[in-house]
Amino acid sequence: MIKLKTKLALFNLLSKLAFTALFLIFMSYIIERINLRQVDNNLIQKREQVLDLIARIGIDPFLTSDSTDAFGSYNILKEEFISLERVNMEEDWNYIEVTSRLIEDEEIAYRVLNYSFMVDGQKYLLEIGNSLTSILYAKRNITKVILVFLVFIIIITLLTDLQYNHYLLRPLDKIIKKLKGISSPSLFDKTPVRTNTSDFFSLDHALREMMEHIDELFQKEKEITINISHELLTPVSVLRSKLENLLLKEDIDPAISEKIEESLKTLHRLQSLVNSLLFIARIESHQYLREETIEVNVVLQEILNEISPIAEDKGVILKEEYIQDLRFKAANRSLFFSMLYNVVNNAVKFTPTGGEVIVKSLFQHGRYIVTISDTGRGMTHSQKSTLFSRFKSKINIGENSTGIGLAITKSIADFHNIEISVTSEPEKGTTFSFLFA
Repeated sequence: MIKLKTKLALFNLLSKLAFTALFLIFMSYIIERINLRQVDNNLIQKREQVLDLIARIGIDPFLTSDSTDAFGSYNILKEEFISLERVNMEEDWNYIEVTSRLIEDEEIAYRVLNYSFMVDGQKYLLEIGNSLTSILYAKRNITKVILVFLVFIIIITLLTDLQYNHYLLRPLDKIIKKLKGISSPSLFDKTPVRTNTSDFFSLDHALREMMEHIDELFQKEKEITINISHELLTPVSVLRSKLENLLLKEDIDPAISEKIEESLKTLHRLQSLVNSLLFIARIESHQYLREETIEVNVVLQEILNEISPIAEDKGVILKEEYIQDLRFKAANRSLFFSMLYNVVNNAVKFTPTGGEVIVKSLFQHGRYIVTISDTGRGMTHSQKSTLFSRFKSKINIGENSTGIGLAITKSIADFHNIEISVTSEPEKGTTFSFLFA
């Protein structure tokens, strides 16, 4: 994925390169025409200067006394020449052509202005030439200057575009930063983003209103959950006490006793469910402190030591690969233990006899990661999509489970700003990854 500011800068760069490419295609022709136009203008200007000089001092000083009745001059590098001679012709000449001249046994191509005029009834032909070599040399120099100028302009405009896009999109970066990594709407920074762009102002305003509304709904949901849970605990405790008292009677019928025990099991599950809901509500309300510093590998080792008897009874192999450790600050050790314990316990529970559960810790791409992998039955995409939802898990969790263990794990992870990712394939196993900020 490419950032918006980079896309804008690339578009500006590519558009400039496209226009530059078109310019380069026609540049040779354009420069040649401009250069020839300039040369022709110079030839005409020199013609006017010669005619002006003839008008002032006359034509005789320019002509030799020999029979040729002509005047010729060229510079030492043979780049320019001027020729003046008497001619006998009826038509008038006034044109510019490219022709070759033999000068000191050297044939040189010139762009020549031919102009005929009359002085005292005698027609004269004036020729002023400029060598094509000097024209091509000037063309190459102009081309080099233009190319250097274009490269310089492209680099300057690219850097300018990047800086301007960065300045223009700075409010958007701030909005993204405010959204990134928040685990609860209550943690959203409601400070307005300073911007003079109406689109970003409207976006920031809409996000703040949305977060406030969602936060209100979450608070109401938490209050309802806490209130209902508290209201349920009292009658459940009373009912449990009465049923336990009935079991203490000596003359109770065995069939009735069995039904009472089943009812007690149901009440126990209900009480566990209510306590789990209260637990999640307290976590999400940040009622727990995060004042401890823990060593992650030590906690993982404690979890494996506690679960190893269960794994041995089931025939599941536990493996540990503590490649690197992390001293995790600002944590609640009890909650952190429960978060990882739930996942390791589920991995053992859903791995068949002879399977493996591997716990690994390491630094990868600059982040500390704990992975818990199993070779169990895995999950489908639909099961993964509801994995952390309360009461929506499609996995067979067993009669003694409340079904919200992973929801508790997710709440604890969010409480500690830990990201959870899950990869799984049916019949190939599942991997939980805990990515620390």
